[in-house]
Parts: sequence; structure tokens; C-alpha cells
Amino acid sequence: MTKIKSPADLKRIKNEVLLRNGLLENSNKSEQVIQIKVGMATCGIASGAKEIMKYFIEECDQLAVDANIKQTGCLGYCYAEPMVEVTVPGAEPKVFGYVDNKKVQEIIEKYIIQGEKVEGEIPISFRTIND
Repeated sequence: MTKIKSPADLKRIKNEVLLRNGLLENSNKSEQVIQIKVGMATCGIASGAKEIMKYFIEECDQLAVDANIKQTGCLGYCYAEPMVEVTVPGAEPKVFGYVDNKKVQEIIEKYIIQGEKVEGEIPISFRTIND
């Protein structure tokens, strides 16, 4: 493995890993691709957000859902962690709380693929999460 000698080396390695895992390829066309942002502040991580993000990646890959899945900071509703924000092109962002593996499947299959309403949506007072 190559030694990291500068911040540029670290950034290059990070981008290689993201590309390898399919997390970077859609970043240039974000308005045209489903955006899934997993809240990864301390409270989200403590509630299992890392596992939720991994499961989103696996399920979207298995179901051939073209999505840009990434982590974000605090979503502001710590009581409902783990939380995700899902933005389908042409629609307003939806924030879902208390997300577990069953809810991930429901969000992907019902909301993203079929366009149906999914229980567990948290009303939001902002338009989107800034990266």
C-alpha cells in the first residue's frame, strides 16, 4: 500500500475508494440522480447510521437503483436517528427517521421505485441539506 505523504495523496486515495464503491460516479449529475444522504453526526453513528448506509449501498446495488449515496452531518432531529434524506429528481426532499433495514427496503422499493408514500417521514422546514 502506498504511503500517504500529503493531503493530496489522502484525497486521491479517498476518491479511488469512492469510485471503486460506486459512490462518486454520480456526483456530477446530482440533479438527475436519486440522492440518499445518511445522517452521520455522533447521534446518528451511535444509533447505527453506518450500518444503514452500508445496507442502502448493498440494496441499491442489488436492485439496480442508480443513486448517489453519501453521508452528511446532523439532520437536526436526534430523537429519530438513524435518519436519511432522500431526494428523487423532480421531487422535494423527504427525511425519514428511525430507519432500520426493513425501512431501507421500504424506502427503496415503495418510495424510490414505485413512487408511493412511506410512513416515517419527518416534516422538514428546510429545502435540502448542504454538503
